[in-house]
Amino acid sequence: MKHLNITLTLAVLVLYSLSFASALAVDVDYITIYPGEDGRVTLKIENNEGFDIEDISVALDLGAKKVYNEFGVVVEEREALPFSVVGSSEKTIDSIDDNDDDSVSFTLKSSTDIIPKDYNIPYKIKYFNAEENGSVIEQTGTFGLRVSAKTEIDFSAEVQGTAILNQEGTLSLEIINKGLGDIKSVSVQIFPQGFELISKNKIFIGTINADDTDTASFDVIYKNKNPTLSVKVDYKDFDNKDQTQTVNIPIKVYTQEEALELGLIKKSNTMYYVFAVILIILIWIIYRKIKKSRKKNKQREI
Repeated sequence: MKHLNITLTLAVLVLYSLSFASALAVDVDYITIYPGEDGRVTLKIENNEGFDIEDISVALDLGAKKVYNEFGVVVEEREALPFSVVGSSEKTIDSIDDNDDDSVSFTLKSSTDIIPKDYNIPYKIKYFNAEENGSVIEQTGTFGLRVSAKTEIDFSAEVQGTAILNQEGTLSLEIINKGLGDIKSVSVQIFPQGFELISKNKIFIGTINADDTDTASFDVIYKNKNPTLSVKVDYKDFDNKDQTQTVNIPIKVYTQEEALELGLIKKSNTMYYVFAVILIILIWIIYRKIKKSRKKNKQREI
């Protein structure tokens, strides 16, 4: 009797595992789309049920959802996904024979303000057992897709103060992330053209968030009136792929005389102050000598 119970238990477990493994197999290609754009996803449905199925309905579930328990308490809540289906969100297949397959396709469009990341898209499949009229079977699942961010970077050069020939100055490159995704591991390497570099030639910035900026600054001595800020910017885009951009921005440098004439700098009065101080000291020395000489002369007359 004991052996009979064990045998029956094993038989139930085998039948259960077979029924569990016999569910429809759904295969979806992983796709990448961009904010405000659309992409086509195809669900391949393979019938492993062991019987023919009919009136198959495949629907995407993008709306908000609340799941309640037996006491009416919300146990799961989901906001509406930031996608819309171009066309119908439900597709049908007349029938799929046992061990056969068929497919349906949907065109998904992401919202323009969607946050770039990986998303799980829920689906629901309903079908009839062709061998048992009225037997409705339902299966749910999800498939993944990625919303990526196109990299859009702009650059601008900034000169600290006025660039004067043969004088020290600071050149800065501002990196502007105009895209919707962060860029990471940003580094800037400078290649001097028309100036001498007196600071390090490579600066690591790190991450620049979407709709943000950061700056790399270099100390230089201007050796040419028309130098070029030539730099190489390396970074990883939203998809973690290595990217490189080369930037060449011309810089205007002035001679001391040109800068004075244009009023870009003020003429230094330091020498006048030095001469004035020296003159005051000389006058004081001469005054002291004259005063001392007069004092001696008075003493002699006495």
